[in-house]
Amino acid sequence: MSGTVENGSIVRLERIDARIEPYDWAYARENAAAIAAHWARISAGKPAMFNGRIMLQHRAAIRGGVFEAGYFETDYAAFMAWRDAGHPGPVIRNGFAMAALRASDGGFLCGRMGDHTANAGKVYFAAGTPDREDARPDGTLDLAGSVTRELGEETGLRVAELSVGAGWTAVIEEGRIAFMREVGIGLPAEAARALMLERMKTLAEEELSDIVVIRSLADTGRYDMPPFMRRYLAHIFAGDPPSSASRK
Repeated sequence: MSGTVENGSIVRLERIDARIEPYDWAYARENAAAIAAHWARISAGKPAMFNGRIMLQHRAAIRGGVFEAGYFETDYAAFMAWRDAGHPGPVIRNGFAMAALRASDGGFLCGRMGDHTANAGKVYFAAGTPDREDARPDGTLDLAGSVTRELGEETGLRVAELSVGAGWTAVIEEGRIAFMREVGIGLPAEAARALMLERMKTLAEEELSDIVVIRSLADTGRYDMPPFMRRYLAHIFAGDPPSSASRK
């Protein structure tokens, strides 16, 4: 028996079974001109924005603590137009992995997106919409690998410097599922921030303009932080554990 994937819920998971499948996304097929016009508007003056291929989620169910999902490949421009249009059509979600990075003194470490990016000024954990780099030869998506890859690409941190937790916490919304994985670094928050800022100077591409330390829910109000991030941090700071996925 499958558990319901409900918007607004926070669910604890043992693992994610994500597979790439054929899917005819009518929105992308029927709105090519509108998508192109929208992309021209949002990418104007931002040459670093790239219309690459990404993976979106078209089906989802929870069985025995496992999130089972089907993903399909599409253009980033189509995703952005669909997102900004209010997620029209059948249920589609951007199901991505995030590194909930926490320092040894309890402070969370988030990145502030650079002005040249599509989400300029937004503050959240390192993450990326799944793409071909996350695809395994057997057609599954390696979301666990995406956690450390994205963290490394955005901050320069190395896997050997991190402790990666088991399981996931899914924050589910219309059009989006953030799969949070707990990641620790054995430094106090300010020392970790200084290390990350120094490493970021050496990266081929700098996506982030700053590293932000979050020590309480009140801190989240000081930044342009998406609601799903605030919801996740509210659960953590309140000590309110998310519900477990159905094991029926």
